[in-house]
Amino acid sequence: MLFRSLGALAVAVTLATATLSAQEPTARDRPLSAWVADLKAPAPLTRNAAAYEIAGMGPAAAAAVPALIEALDDEIAAVRFPVTVALGEIGPAASAAVPRLRLMMEEDINDEVAAGAKRAIRHIRPQALSQE
Repeated sequence: MLFRSLGALAVAVTLATATLSAQEPTARDRPLSAWVADLKAPAPLTRNAAAYEIAGMGPAAAAAVPALIEALDDEIAAVRFPVTVALGEIGPAASAAVPRLRLMMEEDINDEVAAGAKRAIRHIRPQALSQE
């Protein structure tokens, strides 16, 4: 009887795990959470790739917004730019990023990053641009 219960429990845990994994978007056979973790990788190229992969997930990557907002502070412009792209692709669900994006739009020393921030706001909450 105990083995039957353990077997049933193992099946239930497997099904629950599969259900959770099925709900998390993936890119290149990696879940969103793995790409989010890569936003903090030591190599800028890895952080850049992670931001672009998250961007490709579009609105389904909304859970990444807090990590993306944090990544807007990356010292490397080649990382900050795809982060703005990712936030724009997520769209309205990334509205928490708008204040930070507005600041970047006005103050980032890299013109491409500043323009990327403006494009992201246009996709997230266009009316925030009319408040200039």
